Amino acid sequence: MELAQLVNEYGFPIVATVGLLYMIYFIWQFITNEIKSKLGQTIGTLIELIDRIRMLDNDIIRLQQKLDTVIELRESDAANNNTRTKSNR
Repeated sequence: MELAQLVNEYGFPIVATVGLLYMIYFIWQFITNEIKSKLGQTIGTLIELIDRIRMLDNDIIRLQQKLDTVIELRESDAANNNTRTKSNR
C-alpha cells in the first residue's frame, strides 16, 4: 500500500503514530544491540586504563622516595666531608 492510501484509509494521526512507534522501536533496538555492547567494551578498557594509571602513580611515588633518599644521603655525606675537612685543618 502507498502512504497516501494509508492516510486516506486510516487518517494522518494513526499513520503518523505507527511511524513514530516504528522509529522508537528501531532506536531502542539499535541502542540495545549496538551501543550497549560497545559501552561494555569501553567500560572494560576504561577500568584497565585506570589500573595502569594507578600502577604508574605508585611507581612514581616509589621513585620519588628513592630520589629523596639519595639526595638526603648525598647531603649527609657532604656535611660529613665538610666536618672532616674542618677538623683536619
